[in-house]
Amino acid sequence: MLATFMQGVDTTITNVALPHMQGSLSASQDQIAWVVTSYIVAAAIMTPLTGWLASRFGIKYVFLISVAGFTIASALCGAATSLAQLVIYRLLQGVCGAALVPLSQAVLFQINPPERHAKAMAVWGMGVILGPIIGPALGGYLTDLYNWRWVFYINLPFGVLASIGIFMFIRETRHGHREPFDFFGFATLSLAIGALQMLLDRGELKDWFGSVEIWVEAIIAALALYLFIVHTATASDRSFLNRELLKDKNCMIGTVLMCLIGMPLYGTMTLLPLMLQNIMNYPVVTTGLVTAPRGVGTMIAMIICARLIGRIDTRLVIMTGLALTAIGLWQMTGFTMQMGMGPIITSGVLQGLGLGFVFTPLSTITFSTLPRQILTQGTAIFSLMRNIGGSIGISIVIALLAENTQIVHSRLVEHLRPDNPLAQAPFMPQPFSLTNPSGIAALNAEATRQAAMVAYIDDFKLMMLLVILASPLILLLRTPRRPAAAVTAAAE
Repeated sequence: MLATFMQGVDTTITNVALPHMQGSLSASQDQIAWVVTSYIVAAAIMTPLTGWLASRFGIKYVFLISVAGFTIASALCGAATSLAQLVIYRLLQGVCGAALVPLSQAVLFQINPPERHAKAMAVWGMGVILGPIIGPALGGYLTDLYNWRWVFYINLPFGVLASIGIFMFIRETRHGHREPFDFFGFATLSLAIGALQMLLDRGELKDWFGSVEIWVEAIIAALALYLFIVHTATASDRSFLNRELLKDKNCMIGTVLMCLIGMPLYGTMTLLPLMLQNIMNYPVVTTGLVTAPRGVGTMIAMIICARLIGRIDTRLVIMTGLALTAIGLWQMTGFTMQMGMGPIITSGVLQGLGLGFVFTPLSTITFSTLPRQILTQGTAIFSLMRNIGGSIGISIVIALLAENTQIVHSRLVEHLRPDNPLAQAPFMPQPFSLTNPSGIAALNAEATRQAAMVAYIDDFKLMMLLVILASPLILLLRTPRRPAAAVTAAAE
């Protein structure tokens, strides 16, 4: 869980510190964005390789090298003196961090008997969920109190503890057979994932398909994905993506469901701090305190969930979680600029409870029928699709936020004209005015603020509808008749 938490924090903690890095390294907005993009792309490309590396060299040593490499790369990022150094070290951080989540999950499945899988996933899931939630607040706090370098140095104690624990307590496991490496399959899948992540991460900055770069990335992603699918379907020998994964119904449906859930999970985590700081004028520390109850709700749900799994239908637990998440998002569609902290906290707790009730049982049922020899590859694909879903969700909500803000702003200012009696004194309070530059500027700023609030609410509504539309997939999952036998095979 330490390794998972460290990786989860690092995916979001740097976003808050980017303006400080930009000033310190004398970089443009386009250049500093590579600090985030390089990490995301490197991690996305290396995640599918985790399963093959673990089967080839053993989980313990791949896990240990990944954690140690991630920790060293974090220290190098904190000590970077130029933008080029920082981007290179972030690439190294992404390469090493890709294996942390899937290997953590695979290890817990293997060292715990089937009856303890739910409890293990509940403890581990806290790291997965809490890391991205705590990241922005922790990044803001460290940047304000010290400087941006501490958002990387904070990983060092976690990395050292995790490395010592892996070295001392995890036993070496290696498969009896070594699968050949499918270079063509890996190359095409890496190209597809890398180009897609670049497209999603830089789309808003480059005005989406108004940019030649985005068109190139889209074409590369589509062509590489097509070649990978054809190669996987027609390869006579073993392909990079084991076809046994595609035959496991629970694994495929659970992975797709996790991708869809990743969209509102990461989308709302990105939107809420922006709304609180830009619209409500909350300080960074206050934003962290207000959003913290979401993590508390997740922990409570996971503790309860660990006791429920095995006693009631797992699909019912997941459905309850999605319902709570949808209710929390529905409550967020009623946010106003005059509200207090109460609605933010209650909606956050509801979402936290919902995610806790979804993540643990979904992880358990997805891998309940997967054979041991492809378990690590299954967890890698599961983690990859969650991250891709998160990237898609963030790109959608940020793009819609910008577009809807402009649309609503244009509608709000249509009637702010000198010939409108309601736009004259005494109906127009100070400092707003249509007759002097400062008053016009204040009026425009308030119209933009109001328009942005409407755009945020529209995004929350979209996330709610996405959760509702994803819910029917739960009916396709099946609870294995003898889950113990299947998972015991994966644990031996």
